[in-house]
Amino acid sequence: MEKTVSEAIAYRRSTRVYKDESIDTEKVKQCLHNASLAPTSSNLQLWEFYHITSKDILEKLAKACFNQNAAKTAQQLVVVVTRKDLWRNRAQANINFLNKAFDKPDLEPRLVKRKKQATDYYNKLIPTIYSDFLGILGFIKYWIFQIVGLFRPIYRQTRQSDMRIVAHKSAGLAAQNFMISMAAIGYDTCPMEGSDTLRVKQILNLPRGAEINMIIGCGIRDEKGIYGPRFRVPFEEVYFER
Repeated sequence: MEKTVSEAIAYRRSTRVYKDESIDTEKVKQCLHNASLAPTSSNLQLWEFYHITSKDILEKLAKACFNQNAAKTAQQLVVVVTRKDLWRNRAQANINFLNKAFDKPDLEPRLVKRKKQATDYYNKLIPTIYSDFLGILGFIKYWIFQIVGLFRPIYRQTRQSDMRIVAHKSAGLAAQNFMISMAAIGYDTCPMEGSDTLRVKQILNLPRGAEINMIIGCGIRDEKGIYGPRFRVPFEEVYFER
């Protein structure tokens, strides 16, 4: 029986060693579909998921992950990739969806207004935020927005580095959806940041604009796969109510 959300969260641990036991590729794929349903900034979905099942590529990626046990013993790997460079395509995809969803002759006035607001958002605001040239436009926008911010609340994250952070935050949310989904069906994962990201991109033949968010080892935990009891800073030290 599939675990509840709370059970899956409690079950999930970063598994460093996996059993030499195969896992169902289709089930992992379904968990990746769940990942694609994660919330994402402006619904741009600036992510891609590379599901690695090929033994040859698994071996190459394990070396690029410095032969960590979590990569070397994994039955499958998932590489979470950010694609900030695709913002124009994804914005247009949203516009196309809105035009189709609201394509009705007797559309209510409030829905006509909502459609205009949404399409203006993707036609005007998104290009304002994401457009850049060698970081120069982002720097100019940053200072303009800081000055405007002296007089009213305004979005301030407009630099190239800011938009990279936004893309990686969204990808992280998707990765968490994936790992909780895997835990729910009794599969184990380990998110890894330790890798030679340039080599990973070369192995997967990724374009220059792609960035590696994390690599996730997948399998069934070995009895020695969890390196120790779970440690968390006391909740009272991180929880604040205002």
